[in-house]
Amino acid sequence: MANRVVVVTGGAKGIGRAVGLRLAEEGWSVAFCYRTSAEEARDAAEVMRRKGAPVIEGRYDVSDPRACEAFVSRVLSEWGRIDALINGAGPYHRAPLLETSPESWHEMFDNNLDPVFYMSRLVAGPMKERKWGRIVSFSMANADQMIGQPQLTAHYIAKVGILVLTRSLARILGPYNITVNAISPGFIASGSAPDEELQKMVNRRSAAFPLRAAIHMGSARP
Repeated sequence: MANRVVVVTGGAKGIGRAVGLRLAEEGWSVAFCYRTSAEEARDAAEVMRRKGAPVIEGRYDVSDPRACEAFVSRVLSEWGRIDALINGAGPYHRAPLLETSPESWHEMFDNNLDPVFYMSRLVAGPMKERKWGRIVSFSMANADQMIGQPQLTAHYIAKVGILVLTRSLARILGPYNITVNAISPGFIASGSAPDEELQKMVNRRSAAFPLRAAIHMGSARP
């Protein structure tokens, strides 16, 4: 896997950062973007470079298709290839459904679902030419069950959409030796939600499923 190139959205912190650091350790070149986490991005890039990995970092809002195009074009221009895409960007907020504003509703789709389409569409061409590629996105636990989620409905629907999009892309790109997968994690302390809120989720789940409740509260920092 040495000398392969990975593109990570939301790579400054959380799951995206952890994936980027792991691939840097394994010899990959890592290109990652962020929207607001400039300080965390500089720190992540420094750690990756200390591991010996070539790094591209940049502020690109992947809810904007033009920013996605600029990001992908930069990576192809500097490194000439993209072997893997990690769709790690995905902000989160909780709000009662009927108290959710139209702006907040659209924000969940603009920042969770739409970037997966924009970025996957852009990297698919270069991957098809090379007859190899990996695309990984992140849904959420229970998204495949399409259950009612009154406190995070828009976010949940966006994550359900990622599963459908993943399956569609997998059927299209599979013949080119490109795999497309989605990971549906449970509660992760990725920075999207306060630790107090995560602990409340654990407590509620522990009461309902005392033997199954679990939470990863570790940091992505090495």
